[in-house]
Amino acid sequence: MVLIWNGARVDLPTITQFQSQPVMTALKSSPLNDKPKTYEVPNGWSGSFSVQRDSANLDDLVTDNESAFWSAATITNGTIYFYITETDGSTSTWEYTDASIAMTSAGSWSNDNIVSQGVTFTASQRVKIS
Repeated sequence: MVLIWNGARVDLPTITQFQSQPVMTALKSSPLNDKPKTYEVPNGWSGSFSVQRDSANLDDLVTDNESAFWSAATITNGTIYFYITETDGSTSTWEYTDASIAMTSAGSWSNDNIVSQGVTFTASQRVKIS
C-alpha cells in the first residue's frame, strides 16, 4: 500500500488488514401510475486498514494533516494505492481517489510486541489501474 499526500509518497510496507466497500445512496421514486422504484447511486468508498508500525511514516502523515488544519484550517486529501498479488502471480492495482483518512489507533506500545496502527478512510472513487 502506498499513499500520495500533498505530492509526497508515504510507503506502508506491512499491511495486516484491509477492507473496503462501496457507499451507495438510494434514490426512491413513487410514481402515481406504477410500482415504487429504487435506484442505487454510487457515492464513494469507505474502509479501514491496519499496519504494522515499521516506521514513523503514518504518524508523520497524520501529524502533518493535523498541523495543517490547526495552523491554516487546511484539510488535505490524497490517493491510496492498494496492490494485490493475485493467485496466478499477477498484480492488481486499485486507486482510491480524493481520499480522507482518520487514525483510529496510534498503537499499543509494550516490551517484546509489535505495534499495530489502525486507519479508516473514505474516498470519492475506486479505479482499477492494472
